[in-house]
Amino acid sequence: MTRKYFGTDGVRGRVGQSPITPDFVMRLGYSAGKVLVENESARGQLKAGVRPAVLIGKDTRISGYMLEAALEAGFSAAGVDVCLVGPMPTPAVAYLTRALRLQAGIVISASHNPFYDNGIKFFSAHGSKLDDALETRIEAGMDMPLVCVQSAELGRARRIDDAAGRYIEFCKSTFPNDLDLRGLKIVVDCAHGAAYHIAPHVFHELGAEVIAIGAEPNGLNINKDVGATAPAALSKAVLAHQADLGIALDGDADRVMMVDAAGQVYDGDQLLLAVVRSRLRQGPVAGVVGTLMTNLAFEHVLAGLKVPFARADVGDRYVLEMLGEKGWLFGGENSGHILCLDRHTTGDGIVSALQVLCALREEGGDLGSLLGQLVLYPQVLINVPLVKGFSWKDQPRISAAREAVEAGLGSEGRVLLRASGTEPLLRVMVEGRDAEKVQASAETLAAEVREAVSS
Repeated sequence: MTRKYFGTDGVRGRVGQSPITPDFVMRLGYSAGKVLVENESARGQLKAGVRPAVLIGKDTRISGYMLEAALEAGFSAAGVDVCLVGPMPTPAVAYLTRALRLQAGIVISASHNPFYDNGIKFFSAHGSKLDDALETRIEAGMDMPLVCVQSAELGRARRIDDAAGRYIEFCKSTFPNDLDLRGLKIVVDCAHGAAYHIAPHVFHELGAEVIAIGAEPNGLNINKDVGATAPAALSKAVLAHQADLGIALDGDADRVMMVDAAGQVYDGDQLLLAVVRSRLRQGPVAGVVGTLMTNLAFEHVLAGLKVPFARADVGDRYVLEMLGEKGWLFGGENSGHILCLDRHTTGDGIVSALQVLCALREEGGDLGSLLGQLVLYPQVLINVPLVKGFSWKDQPRISAAREAVEAGLGSEGRVLLRASGTEPLLRVMVEGRDAEKVQASAETLAAEVREAVSS
């Protein structure tokens, strides 16, 4: 069965438009609840008076109130108890679901998107994202009638008041006990998102002087000109406060960017390399997973360190899947999703930042000297419009042009052609050591694609 609603990261869309409507979300909760009840029954875990239980967290979007109520109603109608934690980072929901031995965790968030979007994503009892088979079963159940269980079997709801404190302590536990952050002045940008009441406390309790920005959510300002997708605000604040470094999270705090004292921004590739080099001081690293967009310089540096490297499709879900297949622990995207599976089951912006700070404390110096060791190759991306039904992969002209560009770049560069998943565009990406050659190659290849489309 082809999934109709679930994408690479749950269900997402514009609030008020299908599928992000109250009736759809209630049915989604009901269907997911029925699947959980069936699973627990099959495992022989359901006894009289015992119901499955799930955890529901959300970011700071105003629509979260509405969608939270709809999900709660759906789960209750299916006979599933609900634990509510309010605004909470996505990785916190993954952790708390596992720590509290619940059957699933649900996050109401559209991550780095504007406030008028929202979404629903699920975590398993183990704190990992649901596999395709379970999502397919949930979708199939949404076509079935919504039949409420008997009144005595309805799910109950309760709030977990100490959820934030539990997660703060978990984050701190991923930082070595013999290290601290004393003497560091850190600007923490919470993107007016789910970590606004958590991230500043984590770094402060480890000893840093913390200046918080993007920590005044009003339901409408999440990710607006702040956070990991708009790091200019963090750079400006670091310079204004003469801070040692800055940390920017996105709306649900599963990705991170960092800034040094000079205001220079460092992306996910650079941060991941710092983590890998730190782990290499403790012992061998079996391998690292990036994506099709991971900078070629990162791959070359890993080769010099004799660390195997593999590329997954774009999306932290695919990075996680490949890590599982290979039995590796470290991976990420240049967008700031970083996976350290020796610390957490999912990408976590706060935990990832702490691993970079651990490397900084181990090596000494400042963030610029630590992360500047990876000099990213120039990368040019050109979007070429496609006409409906145009099969670019079957065009000999495009294939020939790509081969010619790749031959010209040799081992010093690479080419990526990738169709957009949301727009009728072909993304033409070229990167390599020589900026002028990269620019010229990208323009040449894009021109050939345009000619092939027009003809």
